[in-house]
Amino acid sequence: MRTTVTIDPDVQELLRKAVREQGQPFKQVLNAALRKGLRAGERKPAKPFRQRTFDLGKPLVDLTKALSLAAELDDAAKVTRFRRRAAGG
Repeated sequence: MRTTVTIDPDVQELLRKAVREQGQPFKQVLNAALRKGLRAGERKPAKPFRQRTFDLGKPLVDLTKALSLAAELDDAAKVTRFRRRAAGG
């Protein structure tokens, strides 16, 4: 079948690159790409991903204020870095 289509510039560049790499005529590369793309929908859907989880048990330390403790430690580290820079070291 002969037809006229408008190919977007990015697709045109991909086709030209494939023609150079495969060393085949433009028509063959285009037909192969169309077949591959159109057949992609025929595949059976992939099995859904399931993340395995594990019960880690009760925490060994109290984590209710873990974020505030992390923020305090981060602030202290920043103050230390600032003082070192201010002192020229």
